[in-house]
Amino acid sequence: MDILRIIGSLILVFGLMGALLWGLKRMQMKIGTPMPGRRLHLLETVSVGPRQKIALLRIDTREVLVGLSPGQMTALGQWTVAAGQPEAPSGAGEPAPAAAETYPMTAQALLERESRNGR
Repeated sequence: MDILRIIGSLILVFGLMGALLWGLKRMQMKIGTPMPGRRLHLLETVSVGPRQKIALLRIDTREVLVGLSPGQMTALGQWTVAAGQPEAPSGAGEPAPAAAETYPMTAQALLERESRNGR
């Protein structure tokens, strides 16, 4: 009788963990989708350390690359986006020539390294 109670409890715990992970994954997918009427969109983030990230933001027709740490936000580069350009890069290809010229070298090197690693 006790073994059935233990097995039932384990199934319940693993079921709850699976449901929680599924919900978190769905919430994460919704974060990047643009909402109508909003001017600020988060296009992509890359973790470069345990508490540091680089984020690509779109504000109207401008894209801004921002470095994020617990106590600071730093603009690393910005450029104007052409009207026909897609909202987010579709693959691990190289950035467009106009965008590559405006990245600071350190941010560009970090982004290239992350794209080579498949993240």
